[in-house]
Amino acid sequence: MRAHAGDKAWQRRLFDDCSGLMTRLTRMPQPVIARVHGIATAAGCQLVSMCDLAVASERASFAMPGVNIGVFCSTPAVGVARNVGRKRAMEMLLTGQLVDAKTALAWGLVNRVVQASELDAAIRAYTDVILARSAATIRMGKAAFYAQIERPLADAYDVASETMACNMLIDDAVEGIDAFLEKRAAVWSGR
Repeated sequence: MRAHAGDKAWQRRLFDDCSGLMTRLTRMPQPVIARVHGIATAAGCQLVSMCDLAVASERASFAMPGVNIGVFCSTPAVGVARNVGRKRAMEMLLTGQLVDAKTALAWGLVNRVVQASELDAAIRAYTDVILARSAATIRMGKAAFYAQIERPLADAYDVASETMACNMLIDDAVEGIDAFLEKRAAVWSGR
């Protein structure tokens, strides 16, 4: 028998630690971009699903194959289902079969699929655009996005409205609006 196989407390700590890591990705103030160039299965697929953006090479594939070895991928399903929806997540969970990059794109698990040789350039395109924006606005917006996304509609709008009101008061919002009206590039505060 494998070490820790019958130790529920140890198993629970393992999955709690993994789940904690996944939720911390959403709490980071910086955008997190997954770069997928091979096979992302189980926790790897979960990691892709929990990143803010994901770019995959055309050779990438994704799966939650635990069912193939008698383990349902319950924790990976949390993030994956929030990206691809219930029916598609259940297809992945119940069959354990690989999903190719083109399908992952169509299902919403990744944002872009590119040739393997273009993977770094595609990531750079995202980072260049994001880095040209206000860090304060991105930090505030990302936090609000994850705070509202799973709430009921009225509660989600409450979170979003509060964030918009606060966002309109920061220096970068004033600068951005002034720059737009004056038809010039904004100079962000860097905070």
